[in-house]
Amino acid sequence: MSDRPDNASAWQEVWDVVRQIPAGSVMSYGQVASLLHRRLSPRAVGWALNACPDDVPWQRVVNVRGGCSTDRLPGAEPGRQRRLLEAEGVEFDGRGRVRMERHRWEP
Repeated sequence: MSDRPDNASAWQEVWDVVRQIPAGSVMSYGQVASLLHRRLSPRAVGWALNACPDDVPWQRVVNVRGGCSTDRLPGAEPGRQRRLLEAEGVEFDGRGRVRMERHRWEP
């Protein structure tokens, strides 16, 4: 019998961390991964958020450069993540990246 956790419990842990990010703040996928009690890659954090329940503010997780990675997903509505973040007061620079120095949340 394996002592490795299943994906469902790993994803639940990701969702629990992301639920704590306050409106107007963001974290990177790597930051989220570093807070977990298990080893999970930043990419796996993204997979978990792709399947998250409606009460998880997935839009508050961006790539390490402050970019919105969700626009690259097949079937994703272009610009949706940015619009959701801007509605929360998150500012973007001229290259379309979140101003991480202002909005990065450190729990």
